Parts: sequence; C-alpha cells; structure tokens
Amino acid sequence: QVQLVESGGESVQAGGSLSLACAASGRTLSITVMGWFRQAPGKEREFVAGISWSGRATYYADSVKGRFTISRDNAKNTMYLQMNSLKPEDTAVYYCAGRRTNTIPPDPNEYGYWGQGTQVTVSS
Repeated sequence: QVQLVESGGESVQAGGSLSLACAASGRTLSITVMGWFRQAPGKEREFVAGISWSGRATYYADSVKGRFTISRDNAKNTMYLQMNSLKPEDTAVYYCAGRRTNTIPPDPNEYGYWGQGTQVTVSS
C-alpha cells in the first residue's frame, strides 16, 4: 500500500504564493511518476503538473506554465508544488497522485495512487 498526504493549502490573495507538499509512505518503490491535479467545485479533476522519477522530466498544464514549479526529493519521499502569481481561478482542492509507469499522462484515470487533497483558495 502507498499513502500520499498533501499539505500546505490555505487561503491567499491573488498574486501571492503557496508551496504544497506531498509526502509518500508505505510501498513508495511502487511509484515512479508523481503529479498534481486539482478540482474546483462543479468541475472535473484536471491535471496541473507531473514529474518523472528522476525529476528531469516535468510537464505542466498550459494554465499554470511559468507560474507553478513541480519538484521532488526522493530521499524524503516528498513532492512539491511551488505556486506563484496565484489567480482566483487557481482555487480548487489540490490532489497528489502517483503511478507506476514512467510516463506523465494528464488523464487522472492513469494514476492509481491518490491523496486526500488540500484546499487552496485565492481571493481577488
């Protein structure tokens, strides 16, 4: 079993920054690619960013490119999402996800491990 726990979500004003973390525990060797997704009320869960096992490959949704940075520290079994220049439309529950295969698909159905989510609220 793999457990993923997100932290760092809070309320901020537009233009501000937040850093999210996702701590993995359990059978962490089962995970290669990790990613961040988000879901706003009434909307489908959408891909935000993904990162390969080595960290050398990253992939971002167009809506966050240039503002968000994904990273990971495998020694600490932790993934991060640095979010800058936040906008009200970034408001959502942010989920950490993991998968076994070392590709970074944007489809949430391709990820088998999920955290419980952390709320990010950006006010104008």
